[in-house]
Amino acid sequence: MPAATPAPVVLALAAALGSSVVTDASILRDAQADKSGHRSAAPPLAVVTARTVAEVQQTLRIASAHGTPVVTRGAGTGLAGGAIGSAGEIVLSTLAMDRLLEVNAADELAVVEPGIINAALNEQLAPHGLWFTPDPASRAISTVGGNIATNAGGLLCAKYGVTRDSVLGLRVVLADGRLLELGHRSVKGVTGLDLTALMVGSEGTLGVIVEATVRLRRLVPGVTPTIGAYFADVRAAAAAAAAVTAAGIRPAVMELVDAASLDAIGALLGLPLRERGAAYLLVQTDGAGAEAEAAQLLALLAAAGGTAELTTDAAEAARLLEVRRAMHPAMERLGTTLIEDVAVPRSALPAMFDAIAAIERKYGMVIPTIAHAGDGNLHPNFVFEGPDVPEHVWEAADEMFQAAIALGGTLTGEHGIGLLKRRWLRGELGDEQFELQQQIKRVFDPAGILNPGKVF
Repeated sequence: MPAATPAPVVLALAAALGSSVVTDASILRDAQADKSGHRSAAPPLAVVTARTVAEVQQTLRIASAHGTPVVTRGAGTGLAGGAIGSAGEIVLSTLAMDRLLEVNAADELAVVEPGIINAALNEQLAPHGLWFTPDPASRAISTVGGNIATNAGGLLCAKYGVTRDSVLGLRVVLADGRLLELGHRSVKGVTGLDLTALMVGSEGTLGVIVEATVRLRRLVPGVTPTIGAYFADVRAAAAAAAAVTAAGIRPAVMELVDAASLDAIGALLGLPLRERGAAYLLVQTDGAGAEAEAAQLLALLAAAGGTAELTTDAAEAARLLEVRRAMHPAMERLGTTLIEDVAVPRSALPAMFDAIAAIERKYGMVIPTIAHAGDGNLHPNFVFEGPDVPEHVWEAADEMFQAAIALGGTLTGEHGIGLLKRRWLRGELGDEQFELQQQIKRVFDPAGILNPGKVF
């Protein structure tokens, strides 16, 4: 059987961009999925690997002229299905745009392309005595552009803020190929509406990020005391985390791991993590008052029922943090995983764990859960067999979302809406805000070709 003739838009892209346009079946299959476990029903038309801003502009001009949807994609590490390509779509990869363009130590900023890997950026910044503070657990594999598109958080954001707090300016290509220069290089800037902040977390629905000016910090000198505390149950650990917040202590890291997660991580790493308790709280302090804060924390965690130990050894601290970062690969070994991302006020963390326990009992399932306890962001994991999410899992997830919102929280703290949470978005926003947000999208993308079907 002769090969099918490529779609006109693919022919036009190939004529303009040559080998940057790929229709190889294996590459198209890869673009159908991300780390969420979700896979689209059919492959996209082509993958375009852009290496310059001009190539991004050309891709969008051609796609716009043909009315063809475009899905922007970085490393494909998203957890909400936001960068998945499907039938009739062009996937625009910015992964090859991975340069650190400028480091300005005096102004504590850098200019980067979107495909640079988070951890790789910090490796290049370290000789300058600087670092980029957004610290998602996926930092070794996720791109800065993807971090910006989802407003990623991570282990350090309770003290240092989420990605939005580190973005000063952006260059963004609109659906019709126009290039916008947003933001500024100064610390302050309130001229007009803040379109930079609007782009952060927009999940590829408003434009394609092709460059970012990011805020940096000086590397924090001194020791970073790290405390590991075991508790009899997850509620006690959550209550201890809430007590830390109530005491006015702001650790750099405060991560909570429940029993099922300890079991999974221990199995992956070959470590006996459950020997000393059914929940684990990992806390790290840094800066000038780090040791004094750590001493306070040791006393507070012990008073809350924890068995706590402290280390100031940098290698041991890094090992403890990597145990926490192993959560996602540990879940992948158990089956298909729907990794959720609710956030609640920090004082409501124990109540949210109670709600998850009630859902586990009601549905007869185990929901391994970790939390960025320093900011109330929980990641409950629903594990099942096969590619499709069973209906009872969606029902349990629905109850979990409703519980988080009832506690004053939100559907997503850092992963985004993507494909997987669209059905709940209107419920959190309300009808008027939902419609207003759709109107805003139409201003930037009148033909609706940017990441259609995602978020809204």
